[in-house]
Amino acid sequence: MNKITLKIDGMQCGMCEAHVNDAIRKACGEKVKVSSSHTSGTAEIILDGTPDIARIKSAVKADGYKVLDVNVEPYEKKKGLPFFKK
Repeated sequence: MNKITLKIDGMQCGMCEAHVNDAIRKACGEKVKVSSSHTSGTAEIILDGTPDIARIKSAVKADGYKVLDVNVEPYEKKKGLPFFKK
């Protein structure tokens, strides 16, 4: 799994977040988790496989936003809640 963090310019409200999330989901397919924040100007994507960064950037740009920076790192799914561990 990979975690992609996008720095996005132009998001002003919750609807902007929804537009960015929808654009990213369409670009990446169904098996993707997306979370955007207009206050921090970021979008986080978690997906299996290799991300197509050019396609993601193009989808965000087509909705009227600008991707300023992209960071890709491995993501490991967390297991259980920490207070249940011994």
